[in-house]
Amino acid sequence: MPRSKRARVVHESKTTKKDHKEQTRRLYANIRESLEQYDHLFVFAVDNMRNTYLKDVRAEFSDSRLFFGKTKVMAVALGNNPETEAAPNVHRLTPYLTGAVGLIFTSRPAESVTEYFDNFRPSDFARAGTEATRSFSIPNGLVYQHAGEIPAEHDEPVSHTLEPALRKLGVPTRLVKGKVMLELTDGQESYPVCRKGETLDSRQTTLMKMFGVTSSEFKVDLKAQWSRSTNEIKVLEQGDMEVDA
Repeated sequence: MPRSKRARVVHESKTTKKDHKEQTRRLYANIRESLEQYDHLFVFAVDNMRNTYLKDVRAEFSDSRLFFGKTKVMAVALGNNPETEAAPNVHRLTPYLTGAVGLIFTSRPAESVTEYFDNFRPSDFARAGTEATRSFSIPNGLVYQHAGEIPAEHDEPVSHTLEPALRKLGVPTRLVKGKVMLELTDGQESYPVCRKGETLDSRQTTLMKMFGVTSSEFKVDLKAQWSRSTNEIKVLEQGDMEVDA
């Protein structure tokens, strides 16, 4: 007997839909609660967003609270004006809540927080669609693992198993006695992968990653700070908009 078209498989493990209203309410309540618990509040912006590095920041500030949610909700939680603000003067932080920004509540000395983020600049591989911050090319001849980024005497030739992948990515290589060779014509000394300032595509970023070339930098820029002891706003990022005292 043919299977009924009305038959439907119902998975018992089906997850329930997220309650966005509950998430919004919780974010609002947690921000209000944190304003009462911690000595300092920082507004921060993330450049070249990477979840891995943001997790590192969360781990470092395990004694603090970090929020990276909807900016409108965070603004409402802080208060958009003196009548609705959750603490004196915090409404003056709301102009900074635009783009990829978040909040850090902490009781650590403010100087230690700014010093940490001044020094936290991990390098990472570039993503497609971003601008190349440097030029990169593969030297002619035997292909090394770091493609000339370090002296040849400190490097190793790439594995022969990578040769098909390199050719597929447009690099004119071939195997010579088990060695991957780049053989260019017209007197070229290297194969250009990217030039500084151009927009990178997926082929270029894949090649850069294959050779371990990092050209992006993850960084957290502290934009402004509020302190409970003074109820004052301190602008931390040069070039930011000024707020009225």
